[in-house]
Amino acid sequence: MNAREEVLARIRAANANAGVGLGGGVRGPGADDDGDIPREYHRGGGPAPGSPPLLDLLRRRLVDYRASVVDAAPGDEPAAIRAALAAASAEHPRGSAEHPPPSADNPPGSAEHSPRSAEYPPDSAGRGGGAVLVPPGLPAGWCPDGVVDGGFTAVELDGFAAVVTGCAAACALTGTIALDGSPDQGRRAITLVPDVHVCVVRADQVVHGVPELLARLDPTRPITLISGPSATSDIEFDRVEGVHGPRTLAVILVTDPTDPTDPTDPTV
Repeated sequence: MNAREEVLARIRAANANAGVGLGGGVRGPGADDDGDIPREYHRGGGPAPGSPPLLDLLRRRLVDYRASVVDAAPGDEPAAIRAALAAASAEHPRGSAEHPPPSADNPPGSAEHSPRSAEYPPDSAGRGGGAVLVPPGLPAGWCPDGVVDGGFTAVELDGFAAVVTGCAAACALTGTIALDGSPDQGRRAITLVPDVHVCVVRADQVVHGVPELLARLDPTRPITLISGPSATSDIEFDRVEGVHGPRTLAVILVTDPTDPTDPTDPTV
């Protein structure tokens, strides 16, 4: 008997003494036959994806998590991204103009570039706070001055002030945004190391509950679930942001005001 079999045997014995079965829906070599786990939980029934009350619920959840939300019409993504980057730069300046942002002559992580203390003043387009990283498949025009990820190391990624990505789906009920490594989102590291994450979410990507969110995702892909900026608290409840990921999350919510979606109110 190996360790796994011993653990399961003890669980079965304890459950037998308590008068309950082990349960489990897995069938195969060594699987138990104590019955299937009930799967009658709520799978849908909320507002239609992208409906106005659903988007309002997502906004409220994101704001409650201390994220910012910028509404944009289709085609206005570049202006909304510029505004979000400028606002993030103003809120969290990175030092002084004595330390320029990363570039081909001054790569991220170089001796001349101090990632955590450097700031570059806003440019003519309103961006500021250093270079902006973008995944290889970000739609053309969204962030034309962004630096395309070329497999930068963690130290090099730390030299970027912000990252701009799309998303795979979003859950309004929990305020969760899902990334799956698609070309417009890039690899997981680029959304964990820079201090600011600007994420574009289309209205039709927003669903009501977690089961609906998971139904839109491919479990074989590298999925990252984001519910607000990175934050943690110690035993004295002192909140610290930016420890495990970006301390600033800005969501560009792309909605079409002429889209006749279902106005059903969500149950929350």
